[in-house]
Amino acid sequence: RRTLQEGLVAYDRRHGWRGPLAHWDDMEDWPARLAAFGVPGQSKDWQKAVVLTVTDKQATIGFADKSRDTLALEYLSWARPPLKNGLTGPAPDSVRSVLKPGDVILTDEVTLESGEKVRGLRQIPAVNGALVAMDPHTGRVLAMEGGWSYEQSEFNRATQAWRQPGSAFKPFVYLAALDKNFTPATLVLDAPFVIDQGPGLPKWRPSNYTNEFYGPTPIRVGIEKSRNLMTVRLADYVGMDTVAAYAHTFGVMDDMPQFLSYALGSGETTLLRLTTGYAQFVNGGKEITPSLIDRIQDRRGKTVFSHDTRVCEYCGDRVAWTGQEPPVVPDNRAQLADPRRVYQIVSMLEGVVERGTGVRIKELGRPLAGKTGTTNESKDAWFIGFSPDLAVGVFVGFDDPHTLGKKETGSSVAVPIWKDFMEEALKDAPVVPFRVPAGIRQVRINAETGARAAPEDRKVIWEAFLAGTEPTDKMYILDGQGITVTPSLNAFTQDNTVTSGTGGLY
Repeated sequence: RRTLQEGLVAYDRRHGWRGPLAHWDDMEDWPARLAAFGVPGQSKDWQKAVVLTVTDKQATIGFADKSRDTLALEYLSWARPPLKNGLTGPAPDSVRSVLKPGDVILTDEVTLESGEKVRGLRQIPAVNGALVAMDPHTGRVLAMEGGWSYEQSEFNRATQAWRQPGSAFKPFVYLAALDKNFTPATLVLDAPFVIDQGPGLPKWRPSNYTNEFYGPTPIRVGIEKSRNLMTVRLADYVGMDTVAAYAHTFGVMDDMPQFLSYALGSGETTLLRLTTGYAQFVNGGKEITPSLIDRIQDRRGKTVFSHDTRVCEYCGDRVAWTGQEPPVVPDNRAQLADPRRVYQIVSMLEGVVERGTGVRIKELGRPLAGKTGTTNESKDAWFIGFSPDLAVGVFVGFDDPHTLGKKETGSSVAVPIWKDFMEEALKDAPVVPFRVPAGIRQVRINAETGARAAPEDRKVIWEAFLAGTEPTDKMYILDGQGITVTPSLNAFTQDNTVTSGTGGLY
């Protein structure tokens, strides 16, 4: 809860001060009135106060117990006036521009690095969000926060809020492509893509977030940098029926309409379903069912429900286990996809953290992977990811969907929450690499071209290939004509790119 609340507060402060909880012109008997004043959703560390006097440099505030304190201008720098489109005005140059006598506010005690304690101004965020953490090997839900405060709203945004996942849906498109014999190094043309939607309807022109086009680009880069046009071109080639089947198989969306915009995450799902889908990547493609209950026993100790349905063969036949081999517990979970292909997705999502839209997570210094998601007009912000043994999803958005603001994305809003949670959750966990299934070969390639690395190449990475699919002297490019085969090149230059575009999901 702490990391989610701190992340919501950080976003909320970036968008300014919305004003006091109430304003009293009549200050008679203010301590009793303040004690009776209810604030649903108030953090336990915050206190109600009323502004008594104001100067340019500070405000004197009073509490229900009649004690007093001051709020200094230097600690109100975040309280900017909100403007349109999520923008804010300048920092206040006077306390009078923020507070007036009679304002009812929330405040807390802040300890500075010097150890000095000062008063800070608080407000309950207007934005909301959710966080889910689960064991990817069992589906056991380890933590779930459905919003800022249950007292404020009983609506669980982790399980009940159906929202567009944006680019957080893209890994399922890429998995569908890998199962059609693409590799992470296959080149896809990042260039204009236009769909004629029929008589009387406008043409659909998706674009990248940067409004630029990048020419032939390896699939890995497409997911690391969240390139929309590559994703749409892939989905068009493999077929939206195939993409919809993967969304259904991994439990993310049921009966997904087969429109290309859905490849960019314009459908709706819940945080719990999407996090479960990602958990099934890191566990090697095994089906899991999220559960908040491990086991139920009746009053006689008989198990009437168990989330783990595996059968321990011959466990009841042993009187003592001294010197015996461990019992065999068969894994009867369904295999949703080829574990080698699934590992390639894990590897590419690890690249999102190493070089892509989730790069700020890299400083945690351990194997982590995931994907950002942001929808049109920045109405929804996501980051879904995992370590080898923990899957975590974060969603942030307004209950009445509207823009989070200019330049607010999954990277700026959801990633900091996810990062702070994982830092705390994994602080005592050993650093282990992602598990590589049999049949994977690691090959050094040029990160920009997907070709085998040459001695003079500077941008070189290890890439995961199925044995027998390693790069050869030919390059395969998915372009507007289908699959084109060309001689292998060491690099594409800027001359191969196009530099204009239009808006869309990213």
